[in-house]
Amino acid sequence: MRIIGMDPGLRALGWGVIEAAPGRLCHVANGVCRSEGDDLAVRLLSLFEQLGAVFERYRPDAAAVEKTFVNKDGAGTLKLGQARAIALLVPARVGLVVGEYAPNAVKKCVVGVGHAAKEQVQHMVRMQLPGVELAGPDAADALAVAICHAHHMQSAGHLAAALARAGA
Repeated sequence: MRIIGMDPGLRALGWGVIEAAPGRLCHVANGVCRSEGDDLAVRLLSLFEQLGAVFERYRPDAAAVEKTFVNKDGAGTLKLGQARAIALLVPARVGLVVGEYAPNAVKKCVVGVGHAAKEQVQHMVRMQLPGVELAGPDAADALAVAICHAHHMQSAGHLAAALARAGA
């Protein structure tokens, strides 16, 4: 199964694509969509078009995005939410349900600690995807989201199989 993870941001929207098979993860690609233009609407459109091209090229089977946390800067949170909407809209447009994960849940899944530093996340992404060349911290975070989604999907599959056996 091909999974795309996304780390939304208005200036830089990180993305990472992995292949997940039972007991194995493999890096496919990663990168950063950088917004262009001065007007907010134009910047959002540029993110939409760039992310759409990523989906067209890599054709993921599943998608996941990092949830937005609310901080003291309400205007900044709102802008981040608008970029996050792009990360939800593009996969929805191709018929994918989007998994959503809090930043601490992603870190706990990938690193083992919910308050891990970015450097720790990058290190563990490199450990779980040997040979990966990271396009930057935003792409590393996006790959971490994809890894988290793969683990959650695998766990859900095991639970569904166990429930099916119990009912049979």
